[in-house]
Amino acid sequence: AISLFYELSENDLAFIKQSKDGSGFLINLIDSPGHVDFSSEVTAALRVTDGALVVVDCVSGVCVQTETVLRQAIAERIKPVLMMNKMDRALLELQLEPEELYQTFQRIVENVNVIISTYGEGESGPMGNIMIDPVLGTVGFGSGLHGWAFTLKQFAEMYVAKFAAKGDAQLSPAERAKKVEDMMKKLWGDRYFDPATGKFSKSATSPDGKKLPRTFCQLILDPIFKVFDAIMNFKKEEAAKLIEKLDIKLDSEDKDKEGKPLLKAVMRRWLPAGDALLQMITIHLPSPVTAQKYRCELLYEGPPDDEAAIGIKNCDPKGPLMMYISKMVPTSDKGRFYAFGRVFSGLVSTGLKVRIMGPNYTPGKKEDLYLKPIQRTILMMGRYVEPIEDVPCGNIVGLVGVDQFLVKTGTITTFEHAHNMRVMKFSVSPVVRVAVEAKNPADLPKLVEGLKRLAKSDPMVQCIIEESGEHIIAGAGELHLEICLKDLEEDHACIPIKKSDPVVSYRETVSEESNVMCLSKSPNKHNRLYMKARPFPDGLAEDIDKGEVSARQELKQRARYLAEKYEWDVTEARKIWCFGPDGTGPNILTDITKGVQYLNEIKDSVVAGFQWATKEGVLCEENMRAVRFDVHDVTLHADAIHRGGGQIIPTARRCLYACVLTAQPRLMEPIYLVEIQ
Repeated sequence: AISLFYELSENDLAFIKQSKDGSGFLINLIDSPGHVDFSSEVTAALRVTDGALVVVDCVSGVCVQTETVLRQAIAERIKPVLMMNKMDRALLELQLEPEELYQTFQRIVENVNVIISTYGEGESGPMGNIMIDPVLGTVGFGSGLHGWAFTLKQFAEMYVAKFAAKGDAQLSPAERAKKVEDMMKKLWGDRYFDPATGKFSKSATSPDGKKLPRTFCQLILDPIFKVFDAIMNFKKEEAAKLIEKLDIKLDSEDKDKEGKPLLKAVMRRWLPAGDALLQMITIHLPSPVTAQKYRCELLYEGPPDDEAAIGIKNCDPKGPLMMYISKMVPTSDKGRFYAFGRVFSGLVSTGLKVRIMGPNYTPGKKEDLYLKPIQRTILMMGRYVEPIEDVPCGNIVGLVGVDQFLVKTGTITTFEHAHNMRVMKFSVSPVVRVAVEAKNPADLPKLVEGLKRLAKSDPMVQCIIEESGEHIIAGAGELHLEICLKDLEEDHACIPIKKSDPVVSYRETVSEESNVMCLSKSPNKHNRLYMKARPFPDGLAEDIDKGEVSARQELKQRARYLAEKYEWDVTEARKIWCFGPDGTGPNILTDITKGVQYLNEIKDSVVAGFQWATKEGVLCEENMRAVRFDVHDVTLHADAIHRGGGQIIPTARRCLYACVLTAQPRLMEPIYLVEIQ
């Protein structure tokens, strides 16, 4: 992550449509890897930002991964702007004609907008219209390798200045912005330019029947093509003329260059990428004040009107401190981490005493809660850090001295009744696992320490100890695992490691309803449980993974959702006992008994048995998925001592296993979704 300060000129400020004060902007940039194995890093970065710069290769267009990342961004209510990269390839390698290049751009813009409208909330949603459109200036074009980029705004400004040079009147920034915006509308789409008269027209032929060039090709691509052509074909006089005409000042060492080096120097001077991108970011992406109004309901779990929620909504530096830690960043000294996150409300400062709440914290209880002072607050500057005294809301910050109390993510607050910030939902799950052991058995303690640190530093990796004593690392894919193992060996444990071949996790499920009612008796023969299993309707397991249906929802709301979307019986949907495994997984235990005595007393024991059974299924001890268990009837002993946990838990587990075995059990394996171009 890096923080940049950027100042807009008065003329550019006129383009900003949201509330603003001052002309200086602090931009916090987070770069996350795009590979599918690291989509957890993308999720962590999206949680603490308000806008996204989506980079698309203009040669290969919108691929699967672009779609995944865009979908993640829209789900977090983050406004995207688009950057078409690698234009140098389109011009030099593929040698496209201007019109072909325009069609390529047009197609990419349409594809991206299709994705946005598919996953977005429409214009009536809280974010308004987030479709991208070159006319508005939300699409950049350029080449990262050569360091040049532009949006239609840059060219519109050049042409407005050119046409305005004929009249003498000085324009105010607002009038000028209006003119530039009108000009931008003429530079894209089916608008044509007649060079003979200098007029814009909406038809492709001029009155005397000549075919007119498209404005985007004639006024924008044509100058760029000319520069490329003159320099790459070593036409020295022409190149010198163009450089002079475009008013480009070259350094003395750049003047002697030829070919590509000269091309880079000229394009960088003429259309600097930094300015184009930073202007696009500052003008079109929302400020924290704007963004937190509509992101608050997604970010905060508590009631929408308590102090914390209001502080987040208004991005109020005087409100209670609310901060979300999205990941841990390893520091230079071994084994310590900076907690990296964003302040959503209030002010975080060195020495402030805060409540550190882990993901399992529930308000009013003491578990997963620590009261500790923050040792130092720091600013992330690329690979360096700068100490800073205090950081107000809306900014991204690193904290020292919190890492012992959090595993991966958590909430930091000073408000006593605060709820947690919502836990991040990852779009892929850790399914590839390897077993690791130390080459030298004496190094085992170091390995265990190393695994703890690894689990902290990566948002998604899971480190598990099997019953057999094996240490298992689970990751999203082989690349992800390889990098985790390399980190483990070199940074975290610093010992040589042996690893097994990668194994994939399976899931167990059922394909139809149990054909008989399953009964199991407790070891002392005094209690009986009657149950059945049946598969989920299609799509429900995915909804639970996404968090559309969860244990934390309000009862009636969840029942209504299940009844409307999946045609559950409303009374049954209200009597869901729990989700499993781990209280959040895609299996459900429902109680459909009628008037059973003492049922509430054994509820906890049955739930415990259910969690155990769904975590280690009957077929091969893998997690279960998409199974709904119904408790039909229970006969219990009247005396409480004969129906304790020791009697009920194993009974419930055996009964659940029987339900699965009588319901046509199946194994599910994970599949990569790949698109080959």
